[in-house]
Amino acid sequence: MLGRVNHIAIAVPDLGSATTTYRDTLGARVSQAQALPEHGVTVVFVELPNTKVELLEPLGPDSPIAAFLEKNPSGGMHHICYEVDDIIAVRDKLKAVGARVLGDGNPKIGAHGKPVLFLHPKDFNGTLVELEQV
Repeated sequence: MLGRVNHIAIAVPDLGSATTTYRDTLGARVSQAQALPEHGVTVVFVELPNTKVELLEPLGPDSPIAAFLEKNPSGGMHHICYEVDDIIAVRDKLKAVGARVLGDGNPKIGAHGKPVLFLHPKDFNGTLVELEQV
């Protein structure tokens, strides 16, 4: 069902500062910032040979990332994203075994222009899981 890890997301209080750390201190290639109003975040992707790290900053006070940063003011790991071939089939299989899909249960378009869903962290060992159709 699961494919490779697409990215690991880290919530940050200051996207510019975090970008500088990854680009200038760690020598990583970092994408341009991209606002995603439907998800309430601004993101950049740190490009690595085997995956990506997504840095997330709240886009406004109602962002779910703002709430996360209230509890974790320095930032921290927010979610892990796995690739799947058929997001609807995976969603239906997970729901059939009692996993909770966040939101209305329908995929939204994510930062890569592909359908994504989020799964409740209480169902996955305390980790918010994102699924992205590839």
